[in-house]
Amino acid sequence: MLLEEFNYELPEELIAQVPAEKREMSKMLVLDRFNHSLEHRHFSDITDYLTENDLLVLNNTKVIPARLYAYKDTGAFIEVFLVRETKKDVWVALIKPSKRVKPGMILKVSDELSVEILEKDEDKWLVHLLYDGNIFEVLDRVGHIPLPPYIERKMTNDEYEHLDFDRYQTVYAQKEGAVAAPTAGLHFTKEILEKLQQQGTEHCFVTLNVGLGTFKPVKCENILEHKMDSESFEITEESAQIINRAKKQGKNIVAVGTTSVRTLETVMNKYGKIIPIKDSSELFIYPGYEFKIVDKLITNFHLPKSTLLMLVSALAGKDFIFKAYKEAIENRYRFYSYGDCMLIK
Repeated sequence: MLLEEFNYELPEELIAQVPAEKREMSKMLVLDRFNHSLEHRHFSDITDYLTENDLLVLNNTKVIPARLYAYKDTGAFIEVFLVRETKKDVWVALIKPSKRVKPGMILKVSDELSVEILEKDEDKWLVHLLYDGNIFEVLDRVGHIPLPPYIERKMTNDEYEHLDFDRYQTVYAQKEGAVAAPTAGLHFTKEILEKLQQQGTEHCFVTLNVGLGTFKPVKCENILEHKMDSESFEITEESAQIINRAKKQGKNIVAVGTTSVRTLETVMNKYGKIIPIKDSSELFIYPGYEFKIVDKLITNFHLPKSTLLMLVSALAGKDFIFKAYKEAIENRYRFYSYGDCMLIK
């Protein structure tokens, strides 16, 4: 299976640079994967498509302000991007320009936070965070939201900075650890979740801390040679019970986002049922994969040649997905993290 098969041309102006005015007013393209029909709706219409026979599974990870603007004692500017914590206060990080730092150096972010450079680890660095109190509270005050590389605006003194702190986060985000948002969930409001619950559509949560691997390009010409980055996840006892009960009752499991898909399918592949667990996933889903538990998917529009595009192609069929993408482009849908979405049913 060749990488070029998952390529498409996207007009640059369709890459969403800011969120929709209201979360629920994003467009929603509805794909019926059985009769191959398409409908143009808005996300606020999601309540028309889900019933008491559906269970929504949402990823409640919380994006941390992982981008730090730091300075050497010479005054030189250094950007530190926290990727993941390996042990208390020791993080894997991306640093640029990396040639200007060396082990033992201390960079100052603010009076509250400094970063000690420990050692280089391939293209990344290990750093030690120096602070008092709760690190996530400190990051909320001095860090910046780690917007994806295709959102091309500067965060410093940005008129959108306060907006990003609110909108590049789901309304149900709870567990800190992600450096990218589970973007399919950005369209939900508390009101929509309440309305769904009132009409009998249950929901539960899993947690997968979205890492930089979500933006990692596939570089192998043969996609089967691609290796996924590992991402940690957790399923609680309560969620495991809700999902297994729903499956036993014959309900549809509706994954919100590709991260929820990979969490659920990873556990099903390993254990044959959903169990309470903390684990990690390196599952690569591409056409030909047989889904073990996910029946429907709410997802945004993904980058050309990306593993996410391959995942949705596995669920709905590559030809149908590319037909839907062509339709979305012709109808000026907005793409990627702050863009519109699709419901695959």
